[in-house]
This record gives sequence, C-alpha cells and structure tokens, in this order.
Amino acid sequence: MRTSILMGFLAAALAAGGARAEPVKIVAAENFYGDIARQIGGADVAVTSILSNPEQDPHLFEISPSVGRSVAAAAIVVYNGIDYDPWMAKLLRASHAGRRKVLIVADLLGRKPGDNPHVWYDPASMPALAKSLAEMLAADNPARRQAYGERLALFLASMQALDRKVAGLRRRLAGTPVTATEPIFGYMFEALGMPVRNRSFQLAVMNDTEPTAGEMAAFENDLRRHQVKLLVYNSQAASPIAARMERIARGSQIPVVGASETEPPGKNYQAWMSDELDAIDRALP
Repeated sequence: MRTSILMGFLAAALAAGGARAEPVKIVAAENFYGDIARQIGGADVAVTSILSNPEQDPHLFEISPSVGRSVAAAAIVVYNGIDYDPWMAKLLRASHAGRRKVLIVADLLGRKPGDNPHVWYDPASMPALAKSLAEMLAADNPARRQAYGERLALFLASMQALDRKVAGLRRRLAGTPVTATEPIFGYMFEALGMPVRNRSFQLAVMNDTEPTAGEMAAFENDLRRHQVKLLVYNSQAASPIAARMERIARGSQIPVVGASETEPPGKNYQAWMSDELDAIDRALP
C-alpha cells in the first residue's frame, strides 16, 4: 500500500513536468534588474543583486571574491551593458559556465556602445527585460510557464500607471528646456519630450573628465539667464563641478531635482520611477 502511494506521488510529479527542487539562481548587476527578476520569477528564483547600496557611486564599484562566486554559480545573469558595468563582462568571461544564460538589457533595446548607458530610465527597458525573463524561465521549466505568464501580465499591467504618468507630464511639459550634471535621466527626458541642453558637459562629468571652459561657461549662462527650467543632478555621484552648477542653479531660482542610479530600499521599480516623475511634476508646477 505504501509503495503504491509513493508511486502515485511520483507519477503526479512527472505529469506536472517535474517541479524544481531548488530556485533558479539569478544574479543581477544592478538591483532594479534584480527587482524585475523577483517580480517575474517569484518563489521560483533566488536573486542576488550586486549594486544595491544607494550611498555608493556605481562607477567606483570594485569586484570582490564573493561577487565572483555568485556569478559563477548563477543560472541566469542580468546586467546593463554598453560599458556601464564592464566588470560583469569580465567576470562572465572568467567563469566559463556553459549552460548559464545572460541577458544584457542594452542589447534588448538595441543600444550600442557610445549611447547613454542609463537605459533603465527608458520606459521601454523593464517591459523588454520582463518579457525576456519570463520566456527564459518558461523555456527552462515549461511546467511553470503559466505562472511566469501570469506574473508577467501583472507586471505589465502595473507599468500602465507609469506610462499614463509619463504621457500626462509630456502633454504639460513637452518643449520645456532642461539640463543635467550627468545624462542619468536622459531617456526619461526623451519620453517626456523635454529638450536637454549641455550634453557635452554631462558626458565629460560622467566620464570623469574635465569639461572645457566653453562648456562650463555655456552651462553657467543657461542657469543664470534662465535658458533652462530645471536642473537634474546625480544624487549618488558627487563632484566639485557638479556641485558648483547645483549651487548656481539654486542661487538663480532654477528648480533642482536629484536622480539616483540605484533603486531605493523598500521600493520596487514602479514606485521608484513614479516618485522621480512626481519630483519633476512638483518642480515644474
């Protein structure tokens, strides 16, 4: 009798496609990509996010042995690409895991080296990643395809509120000139239809090089003469030049808003982006 019961359980398991005994190990270079992996994978995945400290400048990150071990053990790795996190590409080349799958978000969007690397501020980025993750997980575990599809549908539905907020702000703010100390918010500015000035200055600061005297003068002139209506600065990467522009903006009564490179603790991607858009909305009533 006991043997027949055990055989019955075994047959049921086989009929269900053989449910996973352990969750799929996913390593995300940045915590916002790890967040999407959790939203799509649920209890079927175990996610490790490498860059997750909101007090840390991501550009100053250094690889540790524990990070190397996490990447080596991962079944799926997600990272930004286009030179934002080049350390991840090096780790992947060093670990040689034959069956490991890799998702590069910039590639999903058709971005190339030299493009603005802050692709998570593109409203199209996370739906593209979520769809790719759902398909990848379902291909590996077909018995759970419906569950991944349901989580994907919930995620895409939750993103509709963000899309509506972007559309509403675009109707009100399109054409409003803005500037930034770095191009961190660039893709969102594009979605909002807001022209961005001083791009060469931003690239210099992002690449840790000195802006030219002409770039500095043009930036200061835009702030002092109110040629722009808003300044966005990188709240995680301080530099004397960026701090100077922020002081000039405040002194000229130009609204100043910070944008971060790491998802804040206690928030998911949707809430984070919504809060940043709300900050723009408040700054430009």
